[in-house]
Amino acid sequence: MRASLSRPPSNKPLLTGWGGTRGAGGGGPGLALGAAVRWLTERAPHRESAPKRRGKAPLPTPPPPLLAKVLDTTGRRPPRQIRLQCSRFCFAPSQVPMEEMEEELKCPVCGSFYREPIILPCSHNICQACARNILVQTPESESPQSRRASGSGVSDYDYLDLDKMSLYSEADSGYGSYGGFASAPTTPCQKSPNGVRVFPPAMPPPATHLSPALAPVPRNSCITCPQCHRSLILDDRGLRGFPKNRVLEGVIDRYQQSKAAALKCQLCEKAPKEATVMCEQCDVFYCDPCRLRCHPPRGPLAKHRLVPPAQGRVSRRLSPRKVSTCTDHELENHSMYCVQCKMPVCYQCLEEGKHSSHEVKALGAMWKLHKSQLSQALNGLSDRAKEAKEFLVQLRNMVQQIQENSVEFEACLVAQCDALIDALNRRKAQLLARVNKEHEHKLKVVRDQISHCTVKLRQTTGLMEYCLEVIKENDPSGFLQISDALIRRVHLTEDQWGKGTLTPRMTTDFDLSLDNSPLLQSIHQLDFVQMKTSSPVPATPILQLEECCTHNNSATLSWKQPPLSTVPADGYILELDDGNGGQFREVYVGKETMCTVDGLHFNSTYNARIKAFNKTGVSQYSKTLVLQTSEVAWFAFDPGSAHSDIIFSNDNLTVTCSSYDDRVVLGKTGFSKGVHYWELTVDRYDNHPDPAFGVARIDVMKDVMLGKDDKAWAMYVDNNRSWFMHNNSHTNRTEGGITKGATIGILLDLNRKTLTFFINDEQQGPIAFENVEGLFFPAVSLNRNVQVTLHTGLPVPDCYSSRASIA
Repeated sequence: MRASLSRPPSNKPLLTGWGGTRGAGGGGPGLALGAAVRWLTERAPHRESAPKRRGKAPLPTPPPPLLAKVLDTTGRRPPRQIRLQCSRFCFAPSQVPMEEMEEELKCPVCGSFYREPIILPCSHNICQACARNILVQTPESESPQSRRASGSGVSDYDYLDLDKMSLYSEADSGYGSYGGFASAPTTPCQKSPNGVRVFPPAMPPPATHLSPALAPVPRNSCITCPQCHRSLILDDRGLRGFPKNRVLEGVIDRYQQSKAAALKCQLCEKAPKEATVMCEQCDVFYCDPCRLRCHPPRGPLAKHRLVPPAQGRVSRRLSPRKVSTCTDHELENHSMYCVQCKMPVCYQCLEEGKHSSHEVKALGAMWKLHKSQLSQALNGLSDRAKEAKEFLVQLRNMVQQIQENSVEFEACLVAQCDALIDALNRRKAQLLARVNKEHEHKLKVVRDQISHCTVKLRQTTGLMEYCLEVIKENDPSGFLQISDALIRRVHLTEDQWGKGTLTPRMTTDFDLSLDNSPLLQSIHQLDFVQMKTSSPVPATPILQLEECCTHNNSATLSWKQPPLSTVPADGYILELDDGNGGQFREVYVGKETMCTVDGLHFNSTYNARIKAFNKTGVSQYSKTLVLQTSEVAWFAFDPGSAHSDIIFSNDNLTVTCSSYDDRVVLGKTGFSKGVHYWELTVDRYDNHPDPAFGVARIDVMKDVMLGKDDKAWAMYVDNNRSWFMHNNSHTNRTEGGITKGATIGILLDLNRKTLTFFINDEQQGPIAFENVEGLFFPAVSLNRNVQVTLHTGLPVPDCYSSRASIA
């Protein structure tokens, strides 16, 4: 639609209500509408139809509406729909919670109330002084003048290509930069009190005595919106090219006036006293002492009108506000509205032809239309606010219900656990009674034996003393008469002591062993089950033994549901113990029916079991499957983790290098437990290099000799001698080197936490490293002068086995 160019009608306000002023830029209805939604969210009653309110308390009395007039520019009433929409949002000023609006009135850069706010093309506001602070100078090639000179028809405020300029760090690094701009150095990012990221100027602005609005800005300046982070380049007008937000200034003035508890004197030097009068001509609030001192009632000041402070506040509020003027023609007021540019314009802009091909409408008509559109938009927002309020009530009710249910459930849980504890205590008392019974029995047997042995010992001692006295007699005939009988008695008594008399009839150990592992396992598995369900738990899975196997330190298990099972399973839980008969732990949870577990210990026995689960609960465990891992490790080199210069052959068992520098390659299998031995044969050895052999962590450096960092333990060797090296520390120089055809053996004993090296089946030096523990991978570093082949699955050397058995 197009409108013919004509003088606009008088700018009468669409709404006059709380805080409203006559004339353009009053902003009263906008503030009332903006605060109405917040009032609805916190205080407005639920709107329900009459039938739904039966049996309930009557609706609370709504707040008295403001006096509202819905007028068009000719004084006629608009359609009823608009009148009703506007009346929904008009409330008394005392009932509008303006404090919730405070964040809308603060600058995102300085965090304070807007001072002389300007409107950016992205519709966000910023203080004029803050806008000057975040200006950044751009290269000459990006200026509007250079682009117009090159024939580009874009507007002065076209946004820069974000691929070309990145003013905001998405990674929250705290720095912003201009990609590809040599003249714009990287500058640190700051945060305003509102949490919005802003960018300081590239250099401090020069000192000037002009106001912020009139002070010149650097040529080719760029400004970035601190809220949406969109960037634009200023034209020759600088910040004067942005319109001032007079409506926002009026809203802030009214807000600050409404927040003032009492009017204070403006001339008190220290603690301002409460004002008693206000001079309408001076527009100053005075207390009594300051009025007598600064505003005596004589001379020209006698004609000034002094009014009470409250009346002075009202007169300030009702004073005509400055009318917004054109940014290009500061002496012209806005009179028309360009629909395409979405901005008010003056008649001089139209006469100059800047908007000749644009649709232009009367300012008053567009003012009325946009206020109507804002009112309609607020209708939908009001409904959403009401729904949010009802939802918050529902959530608060849920919080209360959850707390009540939690208390009830906790009481039930405590009662159940107390019942288990009582049962355990009763069983404990029964077991203690059995222990006490066994204790009394053992004591009785031992005490009886003590009593019996005491009597026998007394008799034996008496016999011995009697025989000693008989031996002292000098009468041979008398001695011989009783000697035979005494000898028989001594032998008989000796025999009696030798028939188990000196062996305890009872041991001190209690032949009782409490097996609490099933109970502990049950306690660990004690968990909640899903309640209020009608479907049963799935059937116990069946392990398919023909598909279960082990390879090296990996185990593969397969299972299935019973053939006649009708209850589906949502998934399965596979559990393994630690290889030492310890507790089970979950190693897989999912829907698959086959799983391979890697990284197990070599030469270890594992127990595995499986159970199914669905929304109702879990099934019983399957039968336990015993798995035995390999006694020795079979592995090859790992191309995935090796340096790119390593060359593989012979099914990844033979390696060499394409570089003259040392490069590292690891084995595929890692070791963390047990004794492991492998060998490497030297297939090629030219120019006396010094390859290194040993073990390393998975994250060892791959482009230096093995042992240069703290992630490797190695022996490097040439044709005459060898050294041990870890963390670039060389130790234990040992005579004896390698040639083509030599064999290097590596023995990793994680039971004793040692690493030992062999050359041609002879131990090279002492034990190389001790206290090695963790996960280790076989490792080799070499260059292009060396080629080695790996041999695995070997038994431990006999010499080491014999020494280990002796130790």
